[in-house]
Amino acid sequence: MSLVIQEHARARLITDGPDPRLVPVELRCDPADPRTVHVRLPGGVDWAFGLDLLERGMRSPVTRGDIRVWPCGRAQVVLELHSPDGVAVFQFDNAPLIRFLSRTPARTPKRPSAAAPAPASHA
Repeated sequence: MSLVIQEHARARLITDGPDPRLVPVELRCDPADPRTVHVRLPGGVDWAFGLDLLERGMRSPVTRGDIRVWPCGRAQVVLELHSPDGVAVFQFDNAPLIRFLSRTPARTPKRPSAAAPAPASHA
């Protein structure tokens, strides 16, 4: 039996107001579908997207469909979600995301690199 991996975090909901609002967020990964992360937002809204999008977005800006992820400084990540109802922007500290990713099963096996030719010996 595989256990679902969960991480509870608090994110800053970025709004037009002067101060961001802290909101609870749940990150989930089901080992039966290890390539997908589910992000449950306040109100029970659930977004699902590729785990690789979150991983890559922690290092550099990445967009896939209605979702954008990018690093914000050295210690934070921004998740921007577009829907017909509007845009929601969340700012996360890296620590809970790193904890979550470190507990997820391997997404894809690493490909072995092509064997490099042996250096020629000089006698």
